[in-house]
Amino acid sequence: MLRQARDGMLSVSDWLTKPAAPCMYDRQLVWIALTLMMTGLVIVTSASVPVATRLTDIPFYFALRHGFFLVCSLVIAAFIVQVPLERWRQLSVPMLLASIFLLVAVLMVGRSVNGASRWIPLGIFNLQPAEVAKLSLFIFLAGYLVRQYSQVRESFFGFIKPLVVLGILAVLLLQQPDLGSFVVMFVTTVGMLFIAGAKLWQFLAMIATALLGIGVLIVFEPYRMRRVTSFLDPWEDPFGSGYQLTQSLMAFGRGEWLGQGLGNSIQKLEYLPEAHTDFVFAVLAEELGLIGVTVVLILIFALVFKALFIGRKCLQSEQLFGGFLAFGFGFWFAFQTLVNVGAAAGMVPTKGLTLPLISYGGSSLFIMAAAVAILLRIDHEQRLAAKYGPVDSEQSDDKKTNDEQE
Repeated sequence: MLRQARDGMLSVSDWLTKPAAPCMYDRQLVWIALTLMMTGLVIVTSASVPVATRLTDIPFYFALRHGFFLVCSLVIAAFIVQVPLERWRQLSVPMLLASIFLLVAVLMVGRSVNGASRWIPLGIFNLQPAEVAKLSLFIFLAGYLVRQYSQVRESFFGFIKPLVVLGILAVLLLQQPDLGSFVVMFVTTVGMLFIAGAKLWQFLAMIATALLGIGVLIVFEPYRMRRVTSFLDPWEDPFGSGYQLTQSLMAFGRGEWLGQGLGNSIQKLEYLPEAHTDFVFAVLAEELGLIGVTVVLILIFALVFKALFIGRKCLQSEQLFGGFLAFGFGFWFAFQTLVNVGAAAGMVPTKGLTLPLISYGGSSLFIMAAAVAILLRIDHEQRLAAKYGPVDSEQSDDKKTNDEQE
């Protein structure tokens, strides 16, 4: 008995005083993602109680649904992290075609909310094809950049071909309409092409064309013009087009340094529309203050920097597919966060994009968890290649298992 107690104390002492043994995945990335998910569950629970009570008479209706989505996303991630990168590369074209099919289907059978048809009802949750299309496009682009690496760097034709695919997705997205998702796809595509080494003049021409196109889309669509004008001066019409933004700004102002305390938001009490989805960050700011906002942003951009560092390591070790895909995920997470937080803080027009791993919604949470799982797999295979040499990922897993057994 004494011997067992002594051995237990020694084990605890070793755990506290000795560094952890090297492992074949990024544990910090896992903890960052889990912390963001748990933060999202807490804030969504707090922000959704008033609207859930009004709509369903069940205060924790949306919180329970979000918890269910969270468990499902962890299960999905557990399966996806076991899929070799080569398999994703093989499935890149079928996934893209499936995404195009879903974007067409949502226009015919999609559920309309606030004038936008972006969701396909599936019973327990509503599938948002735009989220699936983002993941599929970035996987396709990573595979394309590997296949046509030299052509992208040397030929305008190689540069323009992925933009044709982006254009097809853009037409379908703008029919919903969903300009925000298209802008995220465009910025991430530009970033991935830049990392692949495309020429500078091509970027300038593409960016100028995109800005002109977005300007035309805004000018000739009244609701987009209202969003831009309300963004520029929301206080001009605080009870009309500027209502949502002014309520969000009030939430930020009430948060001050330390916030009003968890659960003590006033703006979520039917004043701020979409408090648990698009504007969950405003509730977070009101309840946790500048300190809470800073901590959450640090966590999100730590996730972004992890993705960029993993991508750099892969490119340095000539693992191009994993490298391009990791950079794409990093750009995706960063820009979508900037748009969501910027819209809540009045820095950019409202675009209806979720905050990665935090906002309420099954589709967004599932796809973001899948992206983090693929990122873990990219890092895992990079570490295997560094330890065992550039061999097939499944063979590397067998080598690692045999080495651990020995």
